[in-house]
Amino acid sequence: MFTNEVIASFNELESSIYNYICQNGEKVAYMRIRELADETHVSTATILRFCRKVNCEGFSEFKVKLKMHLKENKKTKIKSSQHSIEEFFERALKGDLEKRIRKAAELITKVDNVLFIGIGSSGILAEYGARYFSSLGTFSMYIKDLSYPIQSKTNSVTIALSVSGENYFTITHLNKLKQEGSKIISITNHKLSTMAKISDITIPYFVTEEFYEQSNITTQVPVVYILESMAREIHKLQQ
Repeated sequence: MFTNEVIASFNELESSIYNYICQNGEKVAYMRIRELADETHVSTATILRFCRKVNCEGFSEFKVKLKMHLKENKKTKIKSSQHSIEEFFERALKGDLEKRIRKAAELITKVDNVLFIGIGSSGILAEYGARYFSSLGTFSMYIKDLSYPIQSKTNSVTIALSVSGENYFTITHLNKLKQEGSKIISITNHKLSTMAKISDITIPYFVTEEFYEQSNITTQVPVVYILESMAREIHKLQQ
Protein backbone atom coordinates (compact mmCIF):
# COMPACT_ATOMS: atom_id res chain seq x y z
CA MET A 1 0.00 0.00 0.00
CA PHE A 2 2.86 2.36 0.82
CA THR A 3 5.53 2.10 -1.86
CA ASN A 4 9.10 3.30 -1.30
CA GLU A 5 8.49 6.15 -3.74
CA VAL A 6 5.37 7.31 -1.91
CA ILE A 7 7.07 7.15 1.50
CA ALA A 8 10.01 9.15 0.15
CA SER A 9 7.59 11.90 -0.96
CA PHE A 10 6.10 12.40 2.53
CA ASN A 11 6.90 15.62 4.36
CA GLU A 12 7.37 15.69 8.14
CA LEU A 13 3.63 15.84 8.98
CA GLU A 14 2.74 13.15 6.46
CA SER A 15 5.49 10.95 7.85
CA SER A 16 3.97 11.26 11.31
CA ILE A 17 0.59 10.17 9.89
CA TYR A 18 2.24 7.23 8.14
CA ASN A 19 4.01 6.13 11.34
CA TYR A 20 0.78 6.37 13.33
CA ILE A 21 -1.11 4.28 10.76
CA CYS A 22 1.60 1.60 10.74
CA GLN A 23 1.30 1.24 14.51
CA ASN A 24 -2.50 1.56 14.72
CA GLY A 25 -3.81 0.22 11.42
CA GLU A 26 -6.77 -1.71 12.83
CA LYS A 27 -7.88 1.35 14.80
CA VAL A 28 -7.43 3.84 11.93
CA ALA A 29 -9.53 1.68 9.59
CA TYR A 30 -12.62 2.61 11.65
CA MET A 31 -11.78 6.20 12.59
CA ARG A 32 -13.36 9.37 11.31
CA ILE A 33 -11.03 11.87 9.66
CA ARG A 34 -11.35 14.30 12.58
CA GLU A 35 -10.36 11.56 15.05
CA LEU A 36 -7.22 10.74 13.06
CA ALA A 37 -6.37 14.43 12.77
CA ASP A 38 -6.65 14.82 16.55
CA GLU A 39 -4.56 11.72 17.23
CA THR A 40 -1.77 12.80 14.86
CA HIS A 41 -1.99 16.52 15.73
CA VAL A 42 -2.50 17.64 12.13
CA SER A 43 -5.35 19.27 10.21
CA THR A 44 -7.96 17.35 8.22
CA ALA A 45 -6.56 19.09 5.11
CA THR A 46 -3.19 17.44 5.79
CA ILE A 47 -4.94 14.08 6.11
CA LEU A 48 -6.61 14.59 2.73
CA ARG A 49 -3.30 15.53 1.09
CA PHE A 50 -1.83 12.38 2.60
CA CYS A 51 -4.68 10.31 1.10
CA ARG A 52 -4.12 11.79 -2.34
CA LYS A 53 -0.42 10.91 -2.16
CA VAL A 54 -1.37 7.26 -1.69
CA ASN A 55 -3.72 7.43 -4.70
CA CYS A 56 -6.98 7.80 -2.79
CA GLU A 57 -9.53 10.49 -3.61
CA GLY A 58 -10.53 10.90 0.00
CA PHE A 59 -10.34 9.46 3.50
CA SER A 60 -13.22 7.02 2.91
CA GLU A 61 -11.44 5.41 -0.03
CA PHE A 62 -8.24 5.31 1.99
CA LYS A 63 -9.97 3.39 4.80
CA VAL A 64 -11.38 0.85 2.32
CA LYS A 65 -7.91 0.24 0.87
CA LEU A 66 -6.42 0.09 4.37
CA LYS A 67 -8.93 -2.59 5.41
CA MET A 68 -8.10 -4.62 2.30
CA HIS A 69 -4.39 -4.22 3.00
CA LEU A 70 -4.79 -5.36 6.61
CA LYS A 71 -6.84 -8.37 5.52
CA GLU A 72 -4.22 -9.43 2.97
CA ASN A 73 -1.41 -9.10 5.52
CA LYS A 74 -3.23 -10.52 8.51
CA LYS A 75 -0.85 -12.46 10.73
CA THR A 76 -1.15 -16.21 10.44
CA LYS A 77 -1.50 -18.06 13.71
CA ILE A 78 1.50 -20.33 14.10
CA LYS A 79 0.59 -23.89 15.00
CA SER A 80 2.53 -26.19 17.27
CA SER A 81 5.15 -28.22 15.40
CA GLN A 82 4.17 -31.31 17.39
CA HIS A 83 1.49 -32.33 14.89
CA SER A 84 3.87 -32.16 11.91
CA ILE A 85 6.55 -34.13 13.73
CA GLU A 86 4.06 -36.82 14.81
CA GLU A 87 2.76 -36.93 11.23
CA PHE A 88 6.28 -37.51 9.91
CA PHE A 89 7.19 -40.29 12.33
CA GLU A 90 3.84 -42.03 11.82
CA ARG A 91 4.44 -42.11 8.06
CA ALA A 92 8.07 -43.09 8.56
CA LEU A 93 7.07 -46.17 10.54
CA LYS A 94 4.49 -47.20 7.93
CA GLY A 95 6.49 -46.32 4.83
CA ASP A 96 9.87 -47.18 3.34
CA LEU A 97 11.89 -44.32 4.82
CA GLU A 98 14.42 -46.55 6.58
CA LYS A 99 14.86 -48.61 3.41
CA ARG A 100 15.61 -45.46 1.39
CA ILE A 101 18.08 -44.26 4.05
CA ARG A 102 19.92 -47.61 3.95
CA LYS A 103 20.02 -47.53 0.14
CA ALA A 104 21.48 -44.01 0.21
CA ALA A 105 24.02 -45.02 2.86
CA GLU A 106 25.14 -48.01 0.78
CA LEU A 107 25.68 -45.74 -2.24
CA ILE A 108 27.74 -43.27 -0.20
CA THR A 109 30.08 -46.00 1.08
CA LYS A 110 31.09 -46.68 -2.54
CA VAL A 111 32.20 -43.14 -3.45
CA ASP A 112 35.25 -40.98 -2.80
CA ASN A 113 33.57 -37.58 -2.24
CA VAL A 114 30.33 -36.38 -0.65
CA LEU A 115 29.00 -32.92 -1.47
CA PHE A 116 26.07 -31.14 0.19
CA ILE A 117 24.09 -28.33 -1.43
CA GLY A 118 21.05 -26.27 -0.43
CA ILE A 119 19.78 -22.71 -0.19
CA GLY A 120 18.34 -20.78 2.79
CA SER A 121 17.31 -22.98 5.72
CA SER A 122 18.09 -26.02 3.56
CA GLY A 123 21.60 -24.60 3.13
CA ILE A 124 22.02 -24.34 6.89
CA LEU A 125 21.00 -27.99 7.24
CA ALA A 126 23.26 -28.99 4.34
CA GLU A 127 26.18 -27.44 6.20
CA TYR A 128 25.12 -29.27 9.37
CA GLY A 129 24.86 -32.52 7.40
CA ALA A 130 28.39 -32.14 6.00
CA ARG A 131 29.77 -31.57 9.50
CA TYR A 132 27.79 -34.47 11.01
CA PHE A 133 28.91 -36.88 8.27
CA SER A 134 32.53 -35.77 8.74
CA SER A 135 32.24 -36.25 12.50
CA LEU A 136 31.31 -39.90 11.91
CA GLY A 137 34.19 -40.54 9.52
CA THR A 138 32.68 -39.65 6.12
CA PHE A 139 34.49 -36.50 5.03
CA SER A 140 31.95 -34.22 3.33
CA MET A 141 31.86 -30.69 1.93
CA TYR A 142 29.07 -28.13 1.88
CA ILE A 143 29.05 -26.02 -1.28
CA LYS A 144 27.76 -22.63 -0.15
CA ASP A 145 28.59 -20.64 -3.27
CA LEU A 146 26.58 -22.13 -6.13
CA SER A 147 28.80 -20.35 -8.63
CA TYR A 148 31.79 -22.25 -7.22
CA PRO A 149 33.46 -24.21 -10.07
CA ILE A 150 33.16 -27.95 -9.48
CA GLN A 151 34.74 -30.59 -11.67
CA SER A 152 33.12 -33.77 -10.43
CA LYS A 153 35.15 -36.18 -12.53
CA THR A 154 35.89 -38.24 -9.43
CA ASN A 155 33.55 -40.80 -7.91
CA SER A 156 31.13 -38.64 -5.90
CA VAL A 157 27.65 -38.29 -4.42
CA THR A 158 25.81 -35.00 -4.08
CA ILE A 159 23.19 -34.72 -1.32
CA ALA A 160 20.73 -31.96 -2.17
CA LEU A 161 18.27 -30.43 0.30
CA SER A 162 15.13 -28.49 -0.65
CA VAL A 163 11.66 -28.41 0.89
CA SER A 164 9.90 -27.79 -2.42
CA GLY A 165 12.43 -29.53 -4.62
CA GLU A 166 12.00 -26.69 -7.11
CA ASN A 167 14.70 -24.19 -6.14
CA TYR A 168 16.15 -22.90 -9.40
CA PHE A 169 19.74 -22.51 -8.21
CA THR A 170 19.83 -25.92 -6.54
CA ILE A 171 18.39 -27.67 -9.59
CA THR A 172 20.77 -25.85 -11.95
CA HIS A 173 23.76 -26.92 -9.88
CA LEU A 174 22.46 -30.48 -9.54
CA ASN A 175 22.02 -30.76 -13.28
CA LYS A 176 25.62 -29.70 -13.79
CA LEU A 177 26.90 -32.14 -11.18
CA LYS A 178 24.86 -34.99 -12.67
CA GLN A 179 26.33 -34.30 -16.11
CA GLU A 180 29.78 -34.40 -14.50
CA GLY A 181 28.99 -37.92 -13.29
CA SER A 182 28.00 -37.34 -9.66
CA LYS A 183 25.27 -39.51 -8.19
CA ILE A 184 22.41 -37.48 -6.69
CA ILE A 185 20.54 -38.05 -3.42
CA SER A 186 17.70 -35.61 -2.77
CA ILE A 187 16.02 -34.95 0.57
CA THR A 188 12.77 -33.10 -0.13
CA ASN A 189 9.15 -32.82 0.90
CA HIS A 190 7.93 -33.62 -2.64
CA LYS A 191 8.85 -36.92 -4.26
CA LEU A 192 7.51 -35.78 -7.66
CA SER A 193 9.48 -32.50 -7.69
CA THR A 194 12.00 -31.57 -10.38
CA MET A 195 14.86 -32.23 -7.97
CA ALA A 196 13.51 -35.70 -7.24
CA LYS A 197 13.21 -36.50 -10.94
CA ILE A 198 16.90 -35.90 -11.61
CA SER A 199 18.02 -37.79 -8.50
CA ASP A 200 19.27 -41.35 -8.28
CA ILE A 201 17.73 -41.71 -4.82
CA THR A 202 14.99 -39.54 -3.35
CA ILE A 203 14.17 -39.47 0.35
CA PRO A 204 10.84 -37.62 0.75
CA TYR A 205 9.57 -36.80 4.22
CA PHE A 206 5.98 -35.67 3.55
CA VAL A 207 5.01 -33.09 6.17
CA THR A 208 2.40 -30.36 5.87
CA GLU A 209 4.06 -27.18 4.64
CA GLU A 210 3.55 -24.00 6.66
CA PHE A 211 4.07 -20.37 5.69
CA TYR A 212 4.23 -17.24 7.81
CA GLU A 213 3.81 -14.14 5.66
CA GLN A 214 6.42 -14.71 2.91
CA SER A 215 8.53 -17.27 4.78
CA ASN A 216 8.37 -21.05 4.57
CA ILE A 217 8.44 -22.26 8.19
CA THR A 218 7.88 -25.95 7.50
CA THR A 219 9.50 -27.97 10.29
CA GLN A 220 12.99 -29.24 9.46
CA VAL A 221 13.06 -31.91 12.18
CA PRO A 222 12.51 -34.70 9.58
CA VAL A 223 15.56 -33.50 7.63
CA VAL A 224 17.77 -33.60 10.71
CA TYR A 225 16.49 -37.11 11.49
CA ILE A 226 17.21 -38.31 7.94
CA LEU A 227 20.70 -36.79 7.87
CA GLU A 228 21.70 -38.20 11.25
CA SER A 229 20.20 -41.62 10.49
CA MET A 230 22.03 -41.76 7.17
CA ALA A 231 25.38 -40.78 8.74
CA ARG A 232 24.99 -43.42 11.46
CA GLU A 233 24.05 -46.07 8.91
CA ILE A 234 27.15 -45.24 6.83
CA HIS A 235 29.31 -45.47 9.94
CA LYS A 236 27.83 -48.88 10.75
CA LEU A 237 28.42 -50.16 7.20
CA GLN A 238 32.05 -49.04 7.30
CA GLN A 239 32.84 -50.93 10.52
